Amino acid sequence: MFDVFGSVKGLLKIDQVCIDNNVFRMHYKATVIILIAFSLLVTSRQYIGDPIDCIVDEIPLGVMDTYCWIYSTFTVPERLTGVTGRDVAQPGVGPHREGVDEVKYHKYYQWVCFVLFFQAILFYVPRYLWKSWEGGRLKMLVMDLNSPIVNEECKNDRKKILVDYFVDNLKRHNFYAFRFFVCEAMNFANVIGQIFFVDFFLDGEFSTYGSDVLKFTEMEPDERIDPMARVFPKVTKCTFHKYGPSGSVQKFDGLCVLPLNIVNEKIYVFLWFWFIILSILSGISLVYRVAVVMDKCMSLYRNTIKPTEIKYIAK
Repeated sequence: MFDVFGSVKGLLKIDQVCIDNNVFRMHYKATVIILIAFSLLVTSRQYIGDPIDCIVDEIPLGVMDTYCWIYSTFTVPERLTGVTGRDVAQPGVGPHREGVDEVKYHKYYQWVCFVLFFQAILFYVPRYLWKSWEGGRLKMLVMDLNSPIVNEECKNDRKKILVDYFVDNLKRHNFYAFRFFVCEAMNFANVIGQIFFVDFFLDGEFSTYGSDVLKFTEMEPDERIDPMARVFPKVTKCTFHKYGPSGSVQKFDGLCVLPLNIVNEKIYVFLWFWFIILSILSGISLVYRVAVVMDKCMSLYRNTIKPTEIKYIAK
């Protein structure tokens, strides 16, 4: 297991010079690590068993597993309620009339690992842009002042150089700050877009997935529908067609167990809460940044008004 997550350790290193803030680091460091770790966990089938196991008479198990993995499985939404073992075999698994009862196909589980990795890339894009635009300027300005082996005399000289630089280049880094604000706005837009993207990926189930899981425990056992079983069913149905001895098409219904969905349902519950918290913090940070800029602009505007103009405005 440690070999699987060993590649993530490189993202855990602490930068000697920080060129962003804590909310920014939650996007490109914490979220990227979480998504890559989840992607590795899903792809590591040797630790959690086969992705699918199907049972059907007269069809070799290996053939049935491969067929149902490629062509997807399905559940019957009307069979999500009821007592397991009495009314239904499993939530969503029960007798249905072909062409009459609604059937929901589940194909996304083949793409979960790829989608998680793609999301990690998207979360790192603003960091990559800001690192390219920043160009190591802050690291050069630090001039080893954070090093414990530099003596006090050398530190004082470098501090004087640093102060002189800021005095001489006052108001010349507006574009530098503007590009950082753009990256912060990209972080906020990205996390909001990710919520809608995952909601589309899961057929509109992700937007209320976390809240539905919280409400699930408050409902009556015979009436409640487990949202995790609805979105990530552990047992599904699969229909296999083949030609019989007489040349007619024979249909075989099988039950398929999806052990990967035990992991997937927990992953997306966590991601729902994480994305909500991250979007709130990013929104607050963005509003604070706009307020600081507006306050600075208003201060500059007030400082440029002459006393005679103030009297005129008062009138």
